[in-house]
Amino acid sequence: MPAISRDEVAHLARLSRLALTDEELDLYAGQLDSILTHVAQISEVAAADVAATAAPNPATNVTRPDVVVPGLTPDQALAQAPAVEEQRFMVPQILGEGE
Repeated sequence: MPAISRDEVAHLARLSRLALTDEELDLYAGQLDSILTHVAQISEVAAADVAATAAPNPATNVTRPDVVVPGLTPDQALAQAPAVEEQRFMVPQILGEGE
């Protein structure tokens, strides 16, 4: 027995405000029946003793711990800069004034 009938597809089409031809109703009924049959087969295979998982292989965090270390002061960071203006690195302009 099919999992979904042609009449059910027509009903779903009306609810979705889709105008389907008779050929499309037959086509989609067959396709949806095939999908629902496959889903039912997959549901039968699922075992209760298998733990649910999002990935087949366990994932572990491989990043290092976050350790706060002293950084450069603004004066130290700007000490070797070729040009400095108002406590910032000065770079050549690459865009025009209006861009």
